[in-house]
Order: sequence, then structure tokens, then C-alpha cells
Amino acid sequence: MQKVYLDNAATTQVREEVIARMQQALSVYGNPSSTHSYGRSAKTEVEQARKTIAKTLNAQPSEIIFTSGGTEADNMILRCAVRDLGVQTIITSKIEHHAVLHTAEELEKEYGVSVRFVELDKDGNPNLKSLESLLRADDSKKLVSLMHVNNEIGNIIDIKRIGELCKETGALFHSDTVQSIGHYPWDVQKTPIDFFTAAAHKFHGPKGIGFAFIRKNSGLKPLIFGGSQERGYRAGTEPFHNIVGLEEAFVQSYANLEEETKTVKGLKQYFIEHIKTEIPDVTFNGLSGDMEGSTYTLTNVRLPFDKQKGLMLLFHLDIKGIACSKGSACQSGSNLGSHVLQEILSEEELEKPSLRFSFSKYNTKEQLDYTIQVLKEFSES
Repeated sequence: MQKVYLDNAATTQVREEVIARMQQALSVYGNPSSTHSYGRSAKTEVEQARKTIAKTLNAQPSEIIFTSGGTEADNMILRCAVRDLGVQTIITSKIEHHAVLHTAEELEKEYGVSVRFVELDKDGNPNLKSLESLLRADDSKKLVSLMHVNNEIGNIIDIKRIGELCKETGALFHSDTVQSIGHYPWDVQKTPIDFFTAAAHKFHGPKGIGFAFIRKNSGLKPLIFGGSQERGYRAGTEPFHNIVGLEEAFVQSYANLEEETKTVKGLKQYFIEHIKTEIPDVTFNGLSGDMEGSTYTLTNVRLPFDKQKGLMLLFHLDIKGIACSKGSACQSGSNLGSHVLQEILSEEELEKPSLRFSFSKYNTKEQLDYTIQVLKEFSES
């Protein structure tokens, strides 16, 4: 039996360079907030990591705030925008990550914020006319929150045009960019956006660390109180080893971006072509079968199996050593199924099992051949 990991949208294998850097960092045990030499040594590396990330994004170091990951960063930005900036209306979509959707729901209860949902087309992309209509509907202070790359179906939104619409109408713009940071080039001077978020473990870094980009002079105030760390935005001793691990993963991702994008894109194209050959009735959810309209890192397939057979599919793949998923890892304990697919598929289509296969530089065509062969044999059994 082979061992095949095709759940890279959930988390990725940590690069060897990152592990080595973090092991080295563990010997630097000073508290970065301490003023003695031990603390200064750690603080220097934390600030260097901030500068490195900012330079790649064409941002200012003060605009990079380290967090425990994307979920915390999304929560912080949405909550503080309502509390500190007077946001009265949140415009989002029903296929966002639950870090955004559930936060918006809570803000509706706590602050009476109006939560409005942009219409989606049949593939799951936000309708820009619907967005513009919502933006111009009234004079309330608005925040738009739409993810750059959908974590389940891989659709890529027109982030620049959406940012321009927000700017034209005076709305703030936040994007969950957890699936795109580390995989696509970014320049915050060319992208009209106020806030976005990242998580290191999505681009071969450690879990438990990420960052928020918060545009200078945004007006946001701290969410977590207790100390002056992270420019006062986030109290608490900085996880130094994780921060330098994030930096190393970030540096490696962008230093090798062109080569690794080509490799992973080739794997996705190969998977799409070969699964269509071996299982002709397979279909692709959203734009995940479109090499241009979706990210090169994942595809979401709907298989021609009946519901009863589909119940055993993930278990069967796991037994065969293949790791993939039905959707977001953050809702794996739920029996409700994918909220993303429920929004874009018909009842009949939802009866068929759907799986997300997500790829990385560590995968091979031989692994994909094995996976497709296991699926084919299961379909014929």
C-alpha cells in the first residue's frame, strides 16, 4: 500500500529548511519583550521576519501583525472593524470560510450588524452587479469580506475589481487569503485592500502562526489586552520559534514560486486529464476543473457513485493510504456536509459524493495514478 497525501488545502508538509530554522530558534530562549541581551536577540529576529514578509508584499513592517493563524486574524479584523470603525453592514458570501461566516453571525447578534450576502453565479463566483447593488443600497458604513481563493472549490475572485468597487463606494475590504498567500505573488500597493490574512501551515510552515495585514492608519484597536506586543494589536509573548518558521516558509515559497507553481499546476492538469479518462462521468465542482478560473493547488470532484456507496468512499481511500477530504478540515466533525457545495449544487448533485484533492510540490504523478486507480476499482466494485 502506498501513502499518498492529497489534502494540502487542509495543511501542508513542513519544509526541511523550516524545521531546521525552528530547531535553531528554540535555542534562543529570551522573551522578545525583555530588554536584556537574550530578549533583544529574539526581538531582532521577530522584527526581521516582519520586515521580510512586508518587503515581499510591498507593505510596511508595521502593517504585518503576527497571529495564531487565519481564523484569529479573520475574527480580529471583523470584530474590530465593527467595534472601532463603526461598521454597520457586513457584505460577504455564503461560501466563505466559517471563520468569517460565524464571526459575522455573532456580530449580528452582539452589535446588531446587518449581514448581507452577495449573489453567486452557478460556479460559485460572486456576482459583481449584486455586490455593487449591495454597496450602493444605503449610506451605512460597510465592510466587504470575500475570500481570494475558495478553500473548497478553488475559485479565484477578481480581487482587484472588488477592491476598486469598495474604494468607489467608501467601503472597507477584507479578504481571507489563507489559500493564496504563499502561492500567488502579492503587491499591496497595487491591490486596493484594507485587510487580509495568512496562515503558515498552508505553505509548508508550522501550525499555530499566521499574520494579518492591516493597512496603516486603519483605526483598529487591540482585541486581546495585556501587553504592548505586535504594535499593541495583540498582547501576549510572541511565539518566536513559530514566527521564524513562518518567515522561512514564506521566503522559501516566494523564492521557489515559479518553479513550484509549474510543478503543482502540472500535477493538477495531469490529475484532471487522467481521472476523466478512467472515470468518464466524473464532474468538477465550481471552477475547480478550470486551470485559469481556479487555483492550481486543488480540484473538487463529484463522482458517479450512489449515496450509499459514497458513504464508504473516504474510509476506503484512507484504508488504501490516500488522504483527501470532503471539504474544509475546520468542519470535519460536522455531519451537515459542505456548506459551499450546498450553495452551488442541486439536491440531485448533492446526492453524489464529492471529494477535494489538493496538491503540493511533494506529490508525484505516480501517486496520482495510484489514487485514480483506487477510485476506478472502487467504482467497479
